[in-house]
Amino acid sequence: MNALWYLMRGTGAVSLVLLTMTLALGVANHGRWAPRNTPRFVVDHLHRTASLLVVALLAVHITTAVLDRHVAIDLADAVIPFAGHYRPLWVGLGALSLDLLLALIVTSLLRARIGLRQWKAVHWLAYACWPVAVAHGLGNGTDVPHGGWMLWLTGACAVTVAAAVWARLTRAPRPAATSAPTAPVVPTTIHAPTGALR
Repeated sequence: MNALWYLMRGTGAVSLVLLTMTLALGVANHGRWAPRNTPRFVVDHLHRTASLLVVALLAVHITTAVLDRHVAIDLADAVIPFAGHYRPLWVGLGALSLDLLLALIVTSLLRARIGLRQWKAVHWLAYACWPVAVAHGLGNGTDVPHGGWMLWLTGACAVTVAAAVWARLTRAPRPAATSAPTAPVVPTTIHAPTGALR
């Protein structure tokens, strides 16, 4: 085991944590949710920053996997799913997860140009990206068969996503805000001038 191998494993694990946080925030933020006393833009910013950090860490993860000569992984193997010779299923799932994530990032950056409907359609890929990444980590993880720390970390990530989905499904919908101003109260008793009625 060399430094590249440890860096590859470390960045892969942290990428999974950040991807989990991104998905959980996205699920929770569907109803414009924010923690108490926290502006909603903070949740939006955290969601966006975590997404970009995932891409940065995945770049390091892929670079170290290609540079580490312990296994034969080419750069094309990291981008083209199931094209490589080393563990084609598990490495291919990692490439597929990367491609889905890149589609999410690119469409988010171009959201103003492509329109909300197209952006939402592609953004549903987030729900596929996470389990594919989990399968990649479980299949490629050398310590997973022995019940190592990666297995526990993956379990914690799964619990986090499940809790976010549960919170979204059980949260009461917010009452719809009325766009019209509240009508003034009209008195029900009308006083006629003195002597007007005889």
